[in-house]
Amino acid sequence: MEDNKEQVEIKNKDLDEETLFVVSQTFKALGDPTRIRILNLLFHNEFSVNGIAETLHLRQSTVSHQLRFLKNLRLVKYRREGTTLYYSHDDEHVMNMLRQTIEHACHI
Repeated sequence: MEDNKEQVEIKNKDLDEETLFVVSQTFKALGDPTRIRILNLLFHNEFSVNGIAETLHLRQSTVSHQLRFLKNLRLVKYRREGTTLYYSHDDEHVMNMLRQTIEHACHI
């Protein structure tokens, strides 16, 4: 019952500029094939920049640039181990949306 109440409140809420900006930036993040590939990889495990670059056959600079964009949106997070940063996904809602969208695309 509580979930339905929250959904009604969200539907009736006028979106402020900050919310609109965050939503549009999130869709922008999901609109880029390289970022989708990175997020999909991080859905399953954490990786260093080099690990992502090697697995996806991308340049390290490309991966770093995309991770910075995703980190600013709080879609990925990192932990430090020595001098290496390990990245993982940081937003279960967006990851579920991405997973469902991939599943949808596979059934078309």
